[in-house]
Amino acid sequence: MECMKVPFIDLQAQASAIRADLDPMLEALIQSCGFVLGQSVSDFEAAFSAYSDCDHGIGCASGLDALKLALRALDVGPGDEVITAANTFIATTLAVSSIGATPVLVDMDTYFNLDVEKLESAITPKTKAIIPVHLYGQPADMDPINALAAKHGIKVVEDASQAHGARYKGRRAGSMSDIAAFSMYPGKNLGAFGDAGVMTTRDEALAEQLRVLRNYGSNRKYYHQVLGENSRLDSMQAAVVLCKLKHLDDWNSRRRAAAAKYSEQLAGVGDLHVPKTADFAEHVFHLYVVRTARRDDLLAQLQANDIGCIIHYPVPIHLQEAYAGMGWKPGDFPETERAADEICSLPIFPHISDEQINHVCETIRGFYA
Repeated sequence: MECMKVPFIDLQAQASAIRADLDPMLEALIQSCGFVLGQSVSDFEAAFSAYSDCDHGIGCASGLDALKLALRALDVGPGDEVITAANTFIATTLAVSSIGATPVLVDMDTYFNLDVEKLESAITPKTKAIIPVHLYGQPADMDPINALAAKHGIKVVEDASQAHGARYKGRRAGSMSDIAAFSMYPGKNLGAFGDAGVMTTRDEALAEQLRVLRNYGSNRKYYHQVLGENSRLDSMQAAVVLCKLKHLDDWNSRRRAAAAKYSEQLAGVGDLHVPKTADFAEHVFHLYVVRTARRDDLLAQLQANDIGCIIHYPVPIHLQEAYAGMGWKPGDFPETERAADEICSLPIFPHISDEQINHVCETIRGFYA
C-alpha cells in the first residue's frame, strides 16, 4: 500500500460540515453584538439539555470549570474528600484540588473506568462526592455507583467530557447524577473552536446556582449573592457547538463503525488488545485505545509511517509532580500504572476513511510480522 499520512484527528472536515449553518449565525451574532451570554448560548443550553435527557444545561468556559462549578454548587470544599478514577486526565482532580477538597483515587477496571468493586472501601466520613469518569467514550458503571452514593449520602458528578452522546443502559451520559460536566475542547466528540464547557442537571435549584456561580455570583447585574467566577460560555463558541450538535449522533455512529473496522482487522494480532465495550454501554469512541507490552516500539513504528498516535495518559495522576505532596507512590494503583505503560490511542474521528484505517492496521500487522 502506498504510504499515506493519517492524522490523529481531522477537525477541518468537521468545520466544513457545519460551515453553511454556522456562517449566518456568526453574522447575526456580529450584528447583534450579543457576545456574552447571548441568544446562541441559551439556544445551545436548551438543545444540549434536551439531547442529554436533562432539564437544564448551563454553559461555562471549560470542562475544568464545569467540574469545579459543579462541586461548588454541591457545597464541596475544604475538609471534604472527593473520590474519582485514578485513570483519568488531571483536570478531574484539579477541579477537586482547586476548591480546597482532597482527591481520593480508585484504580481502574477492565474497561479503563473506575473499578466499582473498589469504590466502597475508599469512602470515609469525609467523602462528600464521587466523580465517575466516562473515559474514552464509554460510560462508567453508574447504577452501583449511584446506589453506593445514596447509601452513604454522597453526591455524584459525572465527568462526561469524553462521552457526549454515549448511553448507559439506554440513558444518556450526563443524565445520571446530581450534576454532569462536559468539556467541549475542540478535539472532543462535540467540540468548539476553542475552550468551552457545559453542565447538565435535572435539579432547578442547582441549575440556578450554577448560573449564578459562573457569572460573578450574580443573577442580576452588579448585585452579587455569592463569591462567583467569570466562567461563561462564549456566544461564538455556543454557535459552533449548536451547529455541531445536529451532527453528533451521526458522527458518533461513524466513530463506532471505524472502531469496529479497527477491531476486526486487529483481532488476534500479536499481543495487541483491542478495546472492549461493556454490555451496558453504547460507546462513542472519543478514543480508540489499544494495549501492548511493546507499546513504545509500536508507537515509534506508527509515527515513522506518518500515523498520528497519542498516549492517554503516559503518567498517572498519582505519579505527577504536581501531586507529589499527596504521598502517593508507585504501586498504589497498579492497574492504572500498568495501562500507562501499555496503552496507545490510534487515529479515530468521524471522517476517517477506510483507506486510512487500512493503512494503520497494515502498519500494525507489519510491525508484529
